[in-house]
Amino acid sequence: MAYSLKRESDGAGDSGLVSDALWLKDDKLQVEHNARPRVGVAIQVGSPFARTMSRQDWWQTSLCTEILIDEENYVKFKTGNSIYEWKQND
Repeated sequence: MAYSLKRESDGAGDSGLVSDALWLKDDKLQVEHNARPRVGVAIQVGSPFARTMSRQDWWQTSLCTEILIDEENYVKFKTGNSIYEWKQND
């Protein structure tokens, strides 16, 4: 399964085989693999492997604050300062 993440304002983001939800619980980083965006988590999308020096390995958002659209393979959501589109591609 592949995922993509794109910031609405400038198109920045990434795509790849990883879509992880990240959050802190009791000061410890929690990770959920193959995750969809939801309120209270940061989303990291990209490659599980190091790429070339000319390309980033992944893109991570700040914490999701609001879900705007939630469809089967698509989520549009807000963070503290941006709006993102997340897609799951089979």
